Amino acid sequence: MKIRPQMPKEKIEGCHICTSVTPGEPQVLLGKDKAFTYDFVFDLDTWQEQIYTTCVSKLIEGCFEGYNATVLAYGQTGAGKTYTMGTGFDMNTSEEELGIIPRAITHLFSGIEERKQAAQEQGVPAPEFKVSAQFLELYNEEILDLFDSTRDPDSRHRKSNIRIHEDASGGIYTTGVTSRLIGSQDELIQCLKQGALSRTTASTQMNVQSSRSHAIFTIYLCQMRVCSPVHLVNGETNSLLEGSQPASEYETRTAKFHFVDLAGSERLKRTGATGERAKEGISINCGLLALGNVISALGDQSKKALHVPYRDSKLTRLLQDSLGGNSQTIMIACVSPSDRDFMETLNTLKYANRARNIKNKVVVNQDKTSQQISALRAEIARLQMEIMEYKAEMRRETSAVNNSNSELGTL
Repeated sequence: MKIRPQMPKEKIEGCHICTSVTPGEPQVLLGKDKAFTYDFVFDLDTWQEQIYTTCVSKLIEGCFEGYNATVLAYGQTGAGKTYTMGTGFDMNTSEEELGIIPRAITHLFSGIEERKQAAQEQGVPAPEFKVSAQFLELYNEEILDLFDSTRDPDSRHRKSNIRIHEDASGGIYTTGVTSRLIGSQDELIQCLKQGALSRTTASTQMNVQSSRSHAIFTIYLCQMRVCSPVHLVNGETNSLLEGSQPASEYETRTAKFHFVDLAGSERLKRTGATGERAKEGISINCGLLALGNVISALGDQSKKALHVPYRDSKLTRLLQDSLGGNSQTIMIACVSPSDRDFMETLNTLKYANRARNIKNKVVVNQDKTSQQISALRAEIARLQMEIMEYKAEMRRETSAVNNSNSELGTL
């Protein structure tokens, strides 16, 4: 939960702060009597770095181990979602104000260099990394490719050729999307900036630069590395022949990281939207309603056996494995502290409270060969342990027999 500072306009118009954070507790008090508890709560004066370190840093580390991750920014229009995610790219943005995505990119590439350096120091082959990225925009229930340089700006009103599919293991993937192979941190930042500037924005009465679409920026990480040997109790490694040197075995692990900047929920009465803006607002709210229904179905224990309506919206379909599948997912609910946004803030707090009930089961993404090798290595380790126990038992029995023979000889 992130509470943004008040805007100068809100202060001039005499808006009062209606939110407070319980000291030492991740609890938000709205008004006088509405209390909500979350995993983390960031008050008005929280720095971007603290949000990243507390919530997102461990997810990047998990990607190196083969775990998928997702960060969603949700809230009303003008609550600071794009600022928090870091896709605004204001020319005056300082390093302290960098959002989650630029920080995650820096962390990713520094982690790659650290692992290569550590392998070199240990005298083992360095892991190989391949990084690629996609950037999608969901505008009026049409999926658009923000990396497609040949796309006509007016084509957002035409039907898209991008399709959503599900693989045998339940993972979601898209076809017809540009996937860029990335070689450096600066290249990925440039791709993010290019895609963010292509995103649909417009001015409303509640936000001068309002996002009119949901955006999903995805980083794919593929690494091939040497398997670390399994050490047994006595320090032996899992070699098939006792005393032999274990050969280098490689494993391939993959991970995908979704960064989702949702368009803000809005009431047409307050935004003053008409015509095209009103149509966009209705589409945004429909997608968020579908997302809310999926969150309710996944989080409500009493409805566990019921159907989860992922197909009600392309947004929920794209995020299917993030919401209820193989992904470590964090939702950052962004709210305004001003009393004029009381109802919007209350709705966001309730929305985030439902999301807390969802429990995902994550597994490591390994190719089948690596999975088989891991299973065989675990079996070898188990058999070696059994052999060691058998040998120890034999030694004890031999020792007992020798002791008995020596006692008989004494008699």
